[in-house]
Amino acid sequence: SSGINAEYGGLRNKREVWRVKYTLAKIRKAARELLTLEDKDPRRLFEGNAILRRLVRIGVLDENRMKLDYVLGLKTEDFLERRLQTQVFKLGLAKSIHHARVLIRQKHIRVRKQVVNIPSFIVRLDAQKHIDIAINSAYGSGREGRVKRKRMRAGAGGAGDNDEDED
Repeated sequence: SSGINAEYGGLRNKREVWRVKYTLAKIRKAARELLTLEDKDPRRLFEGNAILRRLVRIGVLDENRMKLDYVLGLKTEDFLERRLQTQVFKLGLAKSIHHARVLIRQKHIRVRKQVVNIPSFIVRLDAQKHIDIAINSAYGSGREGRVKRKRMRAGAGGAGDNDEDED
Protein backbone atom coordinates (compact mmCIF):
# COMPACT_ATOMS: atom_id res chain seq x y z
CA SER A 1 0.00 0.00 0.00
CA SER A 2 1.50 3.33 -1.02
CA GLY A 3 -0.25 4.92 1.95
CA ILE A 4 2.28 3.49 4.36
CA ASN A 5 5.21 4.67 2.35
CA ALA A 6 3.72 8.13 2.00
CA GLU A 7 3.28 8.52 5.74
CA TYR A 8 6.40 6.65 6.77
CA GLY A 9 8.42 7.72 3.81
CA GLY A 10 12.10 7.10 3.79
CA LEU A 11 11.79 3.37 3.67
CA ARG A 12 14.36 1.98 1.30
CA ASN A 13 12.00 -0.44 -0.38
CA LYS A 14 8.87 -2.48 0.11
CA ARG A 15 10.87 -5.17 1.82
CA GLU A 16 11.13 -2.93 4.85
CA VAL A 17 7.35 -2.83 5.03
CA TRP A 18 7.00 -6.55 4.33
CA ARG A 19 9.45 -7.39 7.07
CA VAL A 20 7.35 -5.48 9.59
CA LYS A 21 4.14 -7.03 8.26
CA TYR A 22 5.63 -10.48 8.65
CA THR A 23 6.67 -9.78 12.25
CA LEU A 24 3.20 -8.46 12.98
CA ALA A 25 1.58 -11.49 11.31
CA LYS A 26 3.59 -13.85 13.51
CA ILE A 27 2.64 -11.94 16.65
CA ARG A 28 -1.03 -11.85 15.70
CA LYS A 29 -1.02 -15.53 14.83
CA ALA A 30 0.44 -16.37 18.24
CA ALA A 31 -2.14 -14.13 19.93
CA ARG A 32 -5.02 -15.69 17.98
CA GLU A 33 -3.85 -19.16 18.92
CA LEU A 34 -3.57 -18.22 22.59
CA LEU A 35 -7.03 -16.67 22.55
CA THR A 36 -8.49 -20.08 21.66
CA LEU A 37 -7.22 -21.45 24.98
CA GLU A 38 -8.98 -21.06 28.32
CA ASP A 39 -8.38 -17.82 30.24
CA LYS A 40 -6.53 -19.65 33.01
CA ASP A 41 -4.55 -21.94 30.74
CA PRO A 42 -0.92 -21.76 31.95
CA ARG A 43 0.41 -21.60 28.40
CA ARG A 44 -1.92 -18.74 27.55
CA LEU A 45 -0.92 -16.87 30.67
CA PHE A 46 2.78 -17.45 30.26
CA GLU A 47 3.17 -16.95 26.51
CA GLY A 48 0.50 -14.26 26.42
CA ASN A 49 2.28 -12.23 29.07
CA ALA A 50 5.58 -12.65 27.28
CA ILE A 51 4.10 -11.25 24.05
CA LEU A 52 2.35 -8.39 25.84
CA ARG A 53 5.41 -7.42 27.83
CA ARG A 54 7.57 -7.42 24.72
CA LEU A 55 5.10 -5.23 22.83
CA VAL A 56 4.84 -2.79 25.72
CA ARG A 57 8.61 -2.62 26.04
CA ILE A 58 9.10 -1.65 22.41
CA GLY A 59 6.29 0.87 22.76
CA VAL A 60 3.81 -0.65 20.34
CA LEU A 61 1.22 -1.47 22.99
CA ASP A 62 -0.07 0.83 25.73
CA GLU A 63 0.50 -0.36 29.26
CA ASN A 64 -3.19 -0.06 30.01
CA ARG A 65 -4.08 -2.25 27.03
CA MET A 66 -2.23 -5.39 28.01
CA LYS A 67 -4.81 -7.83 26.66
CA LEU A 68 -4.38 -10.28 23.82
CA ASP A 69 -7.44 -8.81 22.11
CA TYR A 70 -5.59 -5.55 21.68
CA VAL A 71 -2.70 -7.34 20.01
CA LEU A 72 -5.02 -8.26 17.14
CA GLY A 73 -5.77 -4.57 16.68
CA LEU A 74 -2.15 -3.61 16.07
CA LYS A 75 -1.24 -2.12 12.71
CA THR A 76 1.94 -2.10 10.66
CA GLU A 77 2.16 1.63 11.33
CA ASP A 78 2.45 1.03 15.06
CA PHE A 79 5.70 -0.80 14.41
CA LEU A 80 7.03 1.59 11.77
CA GLU A 81 6.43 4.35 14.31
CA ARG A 82 9.03 2.74 16.58
CA ARG A 83 11.82 2.70 13.99
CA LEU A 84 14.84 4.77 14.91
CA GLN A 85 14.38 6.62 11.63
CA THR A 86 10.85 7.73 12.53
CA GLN A 87 11.86 8.61 16.08
CA VAL A 88 14.82 10.75 15.02
CA PHE A 89 12.48 12.71 12.76
CA LYS A 90 9.68 13.00 15.33
CA LEU A 91 12.13 14.17 17.99
CA GLY A 92 13.16 16.99 15.69
CA LEU A 93 16.77 15.87 15.31
CA ALA A 94 16.27 15.72 11.54
CA LYS A 95 14.54 18.10 9.13
CA SER A 96 12.72 15.30 7.31
CA ILE A 97 12.21 11.57 7.44
CA HIS A 98 14.79 11.22 4.66
CA HIS A 99 17.26 13.41 6.50
CA ALA A 100 16.76 11.17 9.51
CA ARG A 101 17.82 8.12 7.53
CA VAL A 102 20.94 9.88 6.27
CA LEU A 103 21.95 11.02 9.77
CA ILE A 104 21.55 7.48 11.07
CA ARG A 105 23.50 5.89 8.23
CA GLN A 106 26.29 8.42 8.65
CA LYS A 107 26.65 7.56 12.33
CA HIS A 108 25.45 10.86 13.75
CA ILE A 109 22.85 9.29 16.02
CA ARG A 110 23.34 7.45 19.26
CA VAL A 111 20.93 5.61 21.51
CA ARG A 112 22.30 5.96 25.03
CA LYS A 113 26.08 5.66 24.63
CA GLN A 114 25.93 3.54 21.50
CA VAL A 115 26.05 4.86 17.95
CA VAL A 116 23.33 3.10 15.97
CA ASN A 117 23.48 3.28 12.20
CA ILE A 118 20.53 1.05 11.38
CA PRO A 119 17.42 3.02 10.39
CA SER A 120 15.12 0.07 11.12
CA PHE A 121 16.44 -0.26 14.69
CA ILE A 122 13.38 -0.64 16.93
CA VAL A 123 13.53 1.88 19.75
CA ARG A 124 12.42 0.59 23.12
CA LEU A 125 10.30 2.85 25.27
CA ASP A 126 13.01 3.21 27.91
CA ALA A 127 15.55 4.16 25.26
CA GLN A 128 13.41 6.81 23.61
CA LYS A 129 14.61 9.63 25.84
CA HIS A 130 18.20 8.65 25.11
CA ILE A 131 18.21 9.23 21.36
CA ASP A 132 20.69 11.96 20.66
CA ILE A 133 23.38 13.28 18.36
CA ALA A 134 26.49 11.14 18.66
CA ILE A 135 29.20 12.64 20.84
CA ASN A 136 31.94 12.61 18.22
CA SER A 137 29.64 13.70 15.39
CA ALA A 138 30.33 17.01 13.70
CA TYR A 139 26.74 17.94 14.62
CA GLY A 140 27.51 17.35 18.26
CA SER A 141 30.73 18.19 20.06
CA GLY A 142 32.99 16.34 17.66
CA ARG A 143 35.45 18.09 15.41
CA GLU A 144 34.13 20.02 12.43
CA GLY A 145 33.30 18.14 9.27
CA ARG A 146 35.73 17.68 6.41
CA VAL A 147 34.40 20.56 4.31
CA LYS A 148 34.38 23.04 7.15
CA ARG A 149 37.94 22.12 8.11
CA LYS A 150 39.00 22.57 4.51
CA ARG A 151 37.33 25.99 4.36
CA MET A 152 38.95 27.01 7.59
CA ARG A 153 42.36 26.05 6.25
CA ALA A 154 41.67 27.95 3.05
CA GLY A 155 40.38 30.89 5.10
CA ALA A 156 43.41 30.94 7.38
CA GLY A 157 45.69 31.32 4.39
CA GLY A 158 43.54 33.91 2.62
CA ALA A 159 41.53 36.85 3.90
CA GLY A 160 39.67 34.58 6.33
CA ASP A 161 36.17 35.96 5.68
CA ASN A 162 34.90 32.58 4.48
CA ASP A 163 32.16 32.01 6.97
CA GLU A 164 29.00 33.12 5.23
CA ASP A 165 28.31 29.67 3.77
CA GLU A 166 28.84 27.52 6.82
CA ASP A 167 26.33 24.83 7.73
